Amino acid sequence: MIKRLSGTLAAVTLVSLSAIPASASTSTAAAVWTQRWNPNPASQTVAQAFEGIEDDRSDSHSGVTHIYVSGDAYRFDMHTQDRDGDDRQRNEVKGMRTSSSSYIKILKNQVWRISYQLYIPTSLDATSSFTHIAQMKVPGSGAPLYTMSLPISGGTPKINVRYWDEDEQTHEVGNTNLNPIQGKWLDTTFEFKAADNGYLRWTLKDGSTTLVDKRLDNTDLWRADTDYLRPKWGIYRSIKSSGLQNTYLLVRNLRAEQQTASAADTDEVPNP
Repeated sequence: MIKRLSGTLAAVTLVSLSAIPASASTSTAAAVWTQRWNPNPASQTVAQAFEGIEDDRSDSHSGVTHIYVSGDAYRFDMHTQDRDGDDRQRNEVKGMRTSSSSYIKILKNQVWRISYQLYIPTSLDATSSFTHIAQMKVPGSGAPLYTMSLPISGGTPKINVRYWDEDEQTHEVGNTNLNPIQGKWLDTTFEFKAADNGYLRWTLKDGSTTLVDKRLDNTDLWRADTDYLRPKWGIYRSIKSSGLQNTYLLVRNLRAEQQTASAADTDEVPNP
């Protein structure tokens, strides 16, 4: 259940990382980044790497596997005939599996850093309605906490990240033009605190060039009655945009790190 705000929504502040003094860092001298998850497509299937798979749940393209290992990456195919309901398409994975019986739960007040490489072909273009290629969600229904999307903004194709508040209003963290980075391997990182008064930082790099490095403070990255949070990857888009094509998305070198007091801390839970 999404928690509703009873008063005026707290101000959301967007800042450039270069403007944050070292003393304002959320890290402490004692804290460390502890790697929790780093799946390898060479040895781990989609089912072994992720908590769950949402591959053509409506059986609109019978007999076709849309999410699979391709070389050193996990690949998500989307065809124009694929459906997940009447007005949208979804071929996604969710969560971070660490064994056949365990996966990671992101819990309240934890700080995480999720990084990976992504490849966006020219056929996966920006749209006038929604096209998400990454999300952070509460298990079950409800709006995401943040999304990476491919919108058309002011007539220009973009890639952006937005934070969704509890009234399901969106606040842009950052964006850059999409066309110059299609057909390339990009490096991206989400760093965030899963808290009522958390923060979200997004970076996107093309090789040694930093395209985006933005941080949004005063973000409510937790919801009432939430068991845990989990990331999602793949293609989730509306069919209400013109010019949709058969397309795909590639992700590789996935890594999740938790900020802990020591490397001995653990947050893995058994699969119920």
